[in-house]
Parts: sequence; structure tokens; C-alpha cells
Amino acid sequence: MTQFRSLYTHGFVRVAACAPKIAPAAPETNAAEMLALARRADKAQAGLLVFPELGLSGYAIDDLLLQAALQESVKAQLKKIVEASWKLFPTLIVGAPLAMDGALYNCGVVIHRGSILGVVPKSYLPNYREFYEKRHFATAQHALRKTIRLLDSDIPFGADLIFEAEDYPDYALGVEICEDVWAPDPPSTKLALAGATVLANLSASNIVIGKAEERNILCNAQSRRCVAAYLYSAAGHGESTTDLAWDGHLAVFEMGEKLAESQRFSIESEMIIADVDVERIALERARYGTFRDGALMRHGELTEVRRIPFKLDPPRAIVRLERKIDRFPYVPDDPAQLDRDCYEAYNIQVAGLMTRMQAARIDKAVIGVSGGLDSTQALLVACRALDLMKLPRKNVIAVTMPGFATSDGTKQTAWELMQALGADAREIDIKPLAQQILNDIGHPFARGEKLYDMTFENVQAGARTDLLFRLANKENGLVIGTGDLSELALGWCTYGVGDHMSHYAVNASVSKTLIQHLIRWVAAKDVFGAATSDVLHRVLAAEISPELVPAEASGQMQSTQAIVGPYPLQDFNLFYLTRYGLSPSKIAFLALEAWEDEARGAWPAHISPADKRSYDLATIKKWLEVFLTRFFAQSQFKRSAIPNGPKISSGGSLSPRGDWRAPSDSSAAPWLEELRRNVP
Repeated sequence: MTQFRSLYTHGFVRVAACAPKIAPAAPETNAAEMLALARRADKAQAGLLVFPELGLSGYAIDDLLLQAALQESVKAQLKKIVEASWKLFPTLIVGAPLAMDGALYNCGVVIHRGSILGVVPKSYLPNYREFYEKRHFATAQHALRKTIRLLDSDIPFGADLIFEAEDYPDYALGVEICEDVWAPDPPSTKLALAGATVLANLSASNIVIGKAEERNILCNAQSRRCVAAYLYSAAGHGESTTDLAWDGHLAVFEMGEKLAESQRFSIESEMIIADVDVERIALERARYGTFRDGALMRHGELTEVRRIPFKLDPPRAIVRLERKIDRFPYVPDDPAQLDRDCYEAYNIQVAGLMTRMQAARIDKAVIGVSGGLDSTQALLVACRALDLMKLPRKNVIAVTMPGFATSDGTKQTAWELMQALGADAREIDIKPLAQQILNDIGHPFARGEKLYDMTFENVQAGARTDLLFRLANKENGLVIGTGDLSELALGWCTYGVGDHMSHYAVNASVSKTLIQHLIRWVAAKDVFGAATSDVLHRVLAAEISPELVPAEASGQMQSTQAIVGPYPLQDFNLFYLTRYGLSPSKIAFLALEAWEDEARGAWPAHISPADKRSYDLATIKKWLEVFLTRFFAQSQFKRSAIPNGPKISSGGSLSPRGDWRAPSDSSAAPWLEELRRNVP
């Protein structure tokens, strides 16, 4: 029986990298320390543990590497590690000098459950500055055979090995050694193109000023380029400091995201652990055409890669995820990153609108302002665009359009915002037009009945948009759309001549949660002055509501989130469904990890205490069902006919001309069935 709360149920593999205390030229001491770390990794349920380069012998021992006594000791201790590994869960990658056919090789020995799966020799030997490895070692390319005789067995030998888990989809391991990643064409590139999703680097890189940053850049870039996880393990305390120093730098990256990094210069053995999402890596590769093209260009080489099968045999017990999952995938927790993202998002919106207005030779923007989040952000974008175009703010024709359910508070907020920004503020009461339409179509409301159905709502939304388009005709202006990415995902817009349509939709690829932070950012930066910032804070504090149904119908203001679900959860669902194509059960698992405990983990800056809340699995499952139903079965026809608008984030957009193309008449059944089957 699968365990829903276990990371091994959802395509993750726990990996570890370590920097043991080293005793130069003392394999027995080093093996004992390695086994102690291996037992720690086993207790942590890590499936992989990477040791540093030449960790069994010590790296900085120079000509001692060529001594027969040392080489025999290495093999003897290697045998002890292999025998001890029988009872350990992790695959171990041990650095050792191994001789074959009159040459010595700098190797990574891959050990799993009492056997050696393969031996990977180093491909690139540094022979510059402080390193003279060619004095002692041969490269992988020098090998005369593809097997090495080791511990009475013929073991696969070469830099062309991939270790594939037969019983765990998408987990395939590639190995390279130190300098290999500094080379113009690292072996890990070929291994990744051939299918390796996890790349491990055994290193003995010494430390000089600035080198740790260089390593991070290289490993980060390689994980991005290879669409893979990249583990780096460098030698630490105890290596000979005759001429060099060592910092025990450990790091794990996944597709450019740093998952873990060690404290450097520790005098004790160090280990870091990270949970790598191999399923996400495989899904990303499937949609990344450039990666596939790279594999095609090297097809001949890749067919020669040797694949070594093994069984991961993942734990059946619950293994809790220790990976940080952002509650708001569109909104970084880190304040500095959030500031950079808001700056870029806001200016992308502004630049897009400017370009459209200049191309259309139109110098006026027409926008309906409700006093809510979306129209507020669109108005801020329009005002900034006209400022940069050196046009007066009065060229922004901002119209508040009260209907049957508009509250005095939001109407007042809209007026104060328009006036604070210096726009051409106007008001058009849509009730007479809406009343006439309802009367013309014979709606019961026109006869005095209190029927507040979808028709009643859509008549008001359509009246507003119709009036905005006709006003734009009169003023030679561009209607600026206010609808956002979250609403498009949920189909929360009135199709055609409704809030679905505009001349240019500046918010079309901005999620509701990001819009909230963009408004906070503009207020915090005081971009438009103190009076505007004061109004913006009131907009952020208000209930999210379309204000189309009078409060008397239910005794309270109409709430969007009561119908379509909490936007924090629905934005989470949207991101992981469209950005990575994850299964609903995995999305629910990640959402539970992110939202189960409001006290755990960081929150984005400026979140109010009232908004810091938690969701249990039942609530997450409920709203995910709503999301899947609305996204797949009810809303695609609206997304297939949306106006132009700028793409903002890597989370994508739902434009049929860009990131998302789907049939309008698809079913949600496969996704709902998977959710109901796999989420308790």
C-alpha cells in the first residue's frame, strides 16, 4: 500500500552529499568515517550518498598514490564498504584510486546493496596551477577495456555509465568527477541527454577566495542546462594543507534551484540532505524541445551509453518531505527576490501596454475601475505607461460603473483612487441599461422578483464592457482589460462582451496572488504618492467580490472565493498543473506540505496576520476538485478567445498563442479520477 505522506510515493528521491574528515593516506580511517556517514544517510532514508573525490585515500597525497601498499589498502577498505552496504538503503559513490592495465585512474565507485554497480573514471585531469593529476592518473579515454576486475568480479568501467532504477520511474544516475564540470563539454551533459536525471560530482576542489561562488555558478548552470539535479561534494577538513586548503563545500541544485548547501570550513564531517523531484525533471524535459534537439544531435554517441540497472526498493514507511515548498509559487518568500520580481512584472505590464498603444497610434486608455484588485492594478499600469509616454494622466479615462450590488465603500474607493492618480475620472450608472436589457429578455427581476441568477450577473458585466468599448470608440482610446490569470484558469469571467474581452489585457498572465503583491509593492515604493498608497492599502484589505448580487440575497457581500475557492490554493494548483503537468494527487501532496501548518516556513513580505492560515487535506482536495472541473471542463472556450496581453512569469500564461493550447470540449474525468483514487 502506498503512503500518501511519503516523498517516495510522489516521484522524489532523497539524496545526500557529505564531506567526511579525511586522514591522508589512511584508507582504513577514511572507510570507517564513510561508513558512519552512510549509516546516518540510511537512517535519514536517503537513496543516494555522494563522497568526495579520492575520499578513500585522501586527495592531496601526491606520489603516495602510486605506492602499491596504498593501492592494496584502498581495495581492502573498499571491500569492507561494499560488504557493509548490504544492509544500507543508500547507493554510495566512493572516490578511490584504482589501477588497471598499467595505469591508475581517479574513480567514483558506485556501490549498492552489497555489490559494485560500476566504476566511473575521471575524464578531464587538471594539470595547471596547483594541480598535476596527469603525473599520477590516466583519463577515462585511456582505458583499454570497458570492465575492471575488482573484488573478484568484472565491473562495468567507463565515463559512459548510467545507473537506472528499475523499480522507480525517472530515477537515473550519472557520475562525473571534479574537473569534469569545469570542462567545455562535461561528461554529465552527455549522460543527461542519454537520460540521467540525477548527476553527482565527486570533487576535491581546494578553496581560494571566490572559488565557492564559482562552483555554485557551474553546478547551478549545469543543472539548468541538463534539466537535472546536480550534487556536488568537495573534500573538507583533514586533507593535507601542505600547499592547499579545503572547505568541504557541499551543494545540491535542481534545474537551477539551490536545494541545499553546507556550512563550509567545518572541522567535523558534514552532510547535507535534499529531496530531488525526478518526476518533475522528466516532465520538464518532455516539454523542453531544445533538450530533445540536443539529444538528437548526439544520437550516435548516446546509443553507446551503457545502462546499469538496479533496484532502489524505496521505503514502505512514511518518509516526510524535507524540501521547502513555497505557499505562493508566483510570489517568492525572499524579500529581495520579491522586490525584483515585482519590479520586473510591473514593468513588463507597462512596457507591453506602451508598445500596443504606440503601435496602434492611440494615446488614450479607457478602463473600468471597480475599487477591486484587478482594476486597481490595471489602472496603475495605465498611469505609469502614460507617464513614460510623456502623456497627461487625464488621457487615462477611468470609469466607475456602479450596478445593483455595488457597495458605497468600493465605489468611494474607486473614486478616491482615480482622483489620487489624476486620471479623467467618470461615473456611468449601469443600472438603467441593465434594467432595460433584463426587461427586454423577460427576466423575472424586471418584474420585481428577487432572482439573482447567472443571467442577472452577466447582464451587468456585459453592460459595463459594452459601454467601455463604445466610450473607447468615442474617445479614440484603447480598452484596458482587468481580468487576471487566476480568473482565466477558473473561467471566472463573462464571455464575449463581458469582462472576458478588451483591446489589451495587461493582467492576463498575472495571478491573483501576484497582483496583490504588485499593489503592495507599488504602495511600499510610494510610486504614486502617499494619497494613492493609502487607497491601495484599503483595496488590499477589502473582500474579493464581483459585487453583482445584492447583499440582501445572502445577508452578506458576494464572495468570489466562497464560490471558486481560496485564491492562494487555486494559484498553487494552477502553477503546478500548467507549469509542470503534475498529477492532482502530487499537487495535493505538495499543497499539504506547504499549507498544513501556518507556523512552518516563511511567508512573503507584507502578508497580514489574518491571511496567514492553514488548510487541511480535506479542504485542499475539495478545492482542487473545483479547480480541475472548472479548468478542464468549463473554461477552455473562454481562454481560446482571449485578447492579447504580455506574458509575465515562467509560470506561464493561458493564451492559446503562447503557453497553453487545449481543446474547448475536453473532460476533467482523468484528473478527477486520479485525485479521488490517490488522495485519502
